[in-house]
Amino acid sequence: MNRRVVRLLVTGRVQGVGFRAFVEDEANLLALDGWVRNRRDGTVEALVAGPADQVEALIAAARRGPPASRVETVNVENADAVELLGRKGFLTLPTA
Repeated sequence: MNRRVVRLLVTGRVQGVGFRAFVEDEANLLALDGWVRNRRDGTVEALVAGPADQVEALIAAARRGPPASRVETVNVENADAVELLGRKGFLTLPTA
């Protein structure tokens, strides 16, 4: 399996519009591991792990966002799986 781990940083109108729930729902549909959270600077951050094609599908979904959002940028960086701390599944974390 070609597993990929990435960190997403999403800017735009992405807080208060259901963006985290949207990402969590999409990630769970794609059977990905990781988390999503708001950041105090107004961005949304996610750590996503799974098969490369499923991760790419989540990145595409993040670029669309839910209807009330207005995504400006989605920065994608390769990340280290150790940041998942062995966590399975996908969840929303508190604001950081």
